[in-house]
Amino acid sequence: MAKIPVKKAAAKKTTKTAVTKKETKKAAPAKKAVATKKTNVKLGFAAVSKKKVKAKAAPAKKVVKKKIITPEERELREANLIANSENKKKTGSSTKRPKKTSTPKETTSLLDAIVEGMEDRKAKNITILNISSLENRVTDYFVICDADSKTHVNSIADSIEDMVIKLTNEKAFHSEGHQNSEWILIDYINIVVHVFLRETREFYNIEGLWGDAEITTIN
Repeated sequence: MAKIPVKKAAAKKTTKTAVTKKETKKAAPAKKAVATKKTNVKLGFAAVSKKKVKAKAAPAKKVVKKKIITPEERELREANLIANSENKKKTGSSTKRPKKTSTPKETTSLLDAIVEGMEDRKAKNITILNISSLENRVTDYFVICDADSKTHVNSIADSIEDMVIKLTNEKAFHSEGHQNSEWILIDYINIVVHVFLRETREFYNIEGLWGDAEITTIN
């Protein structure tokens, strides 16, 4: 009589084991499906990232064409730059450019002050063009320099005006180009100063346009 309960207990144990195996078989496919889904998401993200990198790696190239300026255009441009004052821009009225008589000593002092103002702010490629002997000129001298940035252009122009007032007590008749800061012109009537951004100076090439002037380079 003691053997009968032992057999029943064994049968119950076997049944539990069978149920456990069935549950294990059902759970396995669910894990595989989740793993496959995650893998697909990662591969898709990687593919999108590669496309974005390729798109950014091909920037468009800019082609800058230099404009050829005729002598007539040169004269017109220089006349307009000097004749149009800041007052004309604001009010729409024109201001006549006065005549100025300076002694050679006064002219030399003004030139020295302009150059000193340029050098004080590390201006580059300072050049003086003496056009006093040429016909149809709008001034007697051009003083030209260039800078590496728009901020540098503004800084040089401010230094020139401050230095001229300090050393000669002379104010500019007018100046223009401060908003764009690629080409600032300061007009002292018989001397006109051009402070260029380097690329802008190469484009307009004033030295080439006035190639028959007497040119002095300041080292």
